[in-house]
Amino acid sequence: MNSIETLTQILRESKNVVFFGGAGMSTESGVPDFRSANGIYSQRLHQEFRPEEMASHSFFVNHTEAFFEFYREHRIFRNIGLHQLAGSKTVYELHGSILRWPCLQCGRVYPVDYVLQEENKPIPYCEDCGGIVRPGVVLYEEGLDSKVVHNAVRAIGEADTLIIGGTSLVVYPAAGLIDYFRGRHLVLINKTETKADSRAELVIRDAIGKVLSAAVAGI
Repeated sequence: MNSIETLTQILRESKNVVFFGGAGMSTESGVPDFRSANGIYSQRLHQEFRPEEMASHSFFVNHTEAFFEFYREHRIFRNIGLHQLAGSKTVYELHGSILRWPCLQCGRVYPVDYVLQEENKPIPYCEDCGGIVRPGVVLYEEGLDSKVVHNAVRAIGEADTLIIGGTSLVVYPAAGLIDYFRGRHLVLINKTETKADSRAELVIRDAIGKVLSAAVAGI
């Protein structure tokens, strides 16, 4: 039995499957990840600052115009909502969503198209209170939403199968969520080695979309 057939058999046996995905799951849809050879962090996007600096809270505060320029040019993909567009009903976005842009002052949430309008450049401001509208994602130096983390921990703890895909499992606290899994089947799908490979029942080094499509087709 090859790895795809094994994954198909695992899915057949499972009653509660949780998928834990990282940035690598988006590459097949044309969205670059962060740490691979062709990822965002390997690119020179600015003469002075590294990409990981520009994705931080301190950069947002101290270089606001450059921060929004970076996001508009390199981090906005309007038609991407991978899990939701695929039909997933319960999705816990640990690092938020680029599709939602809340006002820092009053909390009004704007769609991503709002910040792309010419009148809202270089810095988008709220129509109601004049506060800065920022991406609804967790930047470096910021904490995760406690409610989202709680829901993710509960889901992983209740799963009999956990499939982890497209993540290097090096960024905490998200990477630590694997420790809450107590189920039967742990599957890792990633093109490169991760620190959790030795714990997994099945490790597949290939593209996530390709693997999951083939596995599901056999059910």
